[in-house]
This record gives sequence, C-alpha cells and structure tokens, in this order.
Amino acid sequence: MGGVSELFFFMLVIAALAFAPLGYFIYKYTQKNGKPFGETEPHGDSPSFVNDLAETAIHFLKTRLSKK
Repeated sequence: MGGVSELFFFMLVIAALAFAPLGYFIYKYTQKNGKPFGETEPHGDSPSFVNDLAETAIHFLKTRLSKK
C-alpha cells in the first residue's frame, strides 16, 4: 500500500508543477481587472521599425511596377 501512496504523492507534485504557470496567469489576470500585462496599446497604434520598413518596401515596389 505504500507504493500507491508514494505514487499518488509524486503525481500530485508533478501536477502542481505542471499547472503552476496557469495558476500564476489566472492570478495576474484577476489582479488588474482583466489586464494581466498592465496597460498595453492596441496593435498598430505604436510605431514599429518593422512596419515602417515593410511600408517603405511596398511603396518602393509600387513605384517600380507602375513605371513599367
């Protein structure tokens, strides 16, 4: 019977370790009124080097293709 008790204990420890990140996320999510990462800007409102580079490349291609 000791083997079953040990197995049960180790399975509980493994389950606690496996679900700890989920519990932490739920804790942080409920802490700040549904904003787990604080005040964040909506996507697209902040300037981005990658977005600027992509817009420049698209504009360059449009000008090159329209000349032909």
